[in-house]
Amino acid sequence: MKAIYLVKYGKSNTAFEIREVDTPEVSDDQVLIKVEAFGINFADVMARLGLYKGAPPLPALLGYEVVGHVEKFGSNVQNIKVGDRVSAMTHFGGYAEYAVAQKEVACVIPESMSAGTAVALATQYTTAYFLSHNMANIQEGDKVLVHAAAGGVGTALVQMALHKKCLVFGTCSSSDKIDYLRKNGVHHPINYLEKDFVSEIRTILGTGGLDIIFDPVGGLSVRKGYKLLGAGGRLVSYGVSSMNRTKSILGKIRVLAQFGIYHPLQFLSNSRGMIGVNMLKIGEDNPEKVAMAMKAVIALAQNGIIKPFVGGEFKVAQMAEAHEYLESRKSMGKIVAVSYTHLTLPTIY
Repeated sequence: MKAIYLVKYGKSNTAFEIREVDTPEVSDDQVLIKVEAFGINFADVMARLGLYKGAPPLPALLGYEVVGHVEKFGSNVQNIKVGDRVSAMTHFGGYAEYAVAQKEVACVIPESMSAGTAVALATQYTTAYFLSHNMANIQEGDKVLVHAAAGGVGTALVQMALHKKCLVFGTCSSSDKIDYLRKNGVHHPINYLEKDFVSEIRTILGTGGLDIIFDPVGGLSVRKGYKLLGAGGRLVSYGVSSMNRTKSILGKIRVLAQFGIYHPLQFLSNSRGMIGVNMLKIGEDNPEKVAMAMKAVIALAQNGIIKPFVGGEFKVAQMAEAHEYLESRKSMGKIVAVSYTHLTLPTIY
């Protein structure tokens, strides 16, 4: 089979190589999927830049989610059969013509569902559901701030908060994204490059505080956001994208220091909480919980309650361009790579 390997850290046009490798075998608890499309995530960009410690060593086969048809399955797999179309989380290995997934996180989907929607549900929407329902326990009427609200997870979080009839604030970095947030239903979109999100929210809420903050940015964003929480408020941190804005060691140390220092007594006295979430770790230790979240978002999508937005579709041979687009922070929604049927010759970047 063909697979895209990360062979060198750095610029996207020199980082990848398409190789011919053996099709993976499945264990008793796995399914083998002929990949129709796979997702590209900001974590992939971080891995390409050598900034993601959880990524496999070079040469690395990235990719967290795929959509396709089941070709083979292990002896312990039930309720999935050869030929079923599934959306699946892959825990790396998705950038390939065939990919394996654990049985718990491979969910059957209808043939009519678009590949982009199916891929977005596997990671972005499952992540958003787990963050909002399992960790933050989002409730009707909550006042919610979503950072990076135009991204894949941000889009999903906004839609889930709106479904719960929450008051939604969302941050982004351009006028185009402000328009996108409004179309997605955000009540108060904020361009953080032009306005201080703390001042904007304080002006709107007055002395009241936020109930939930979803933050994939990290650093100073977390410290500023924590001060916006009201009693019973919780901040959910699930990324450190601000680390990508600096290449120097001192710059990275500065970002880490900007988080601030916290003590349980602070949480107790102010009745505020802070939660950290690593979905890969959740998937390793509690795949059943991830599976429940996946099934929930598939049902929500089929009922028209959530509607993933595909902000870019690239052919496999355009991997460099796809990474550049995502890294530029101009992308909105989910970025998808279509199947290997579009690739006739091995390509080396």
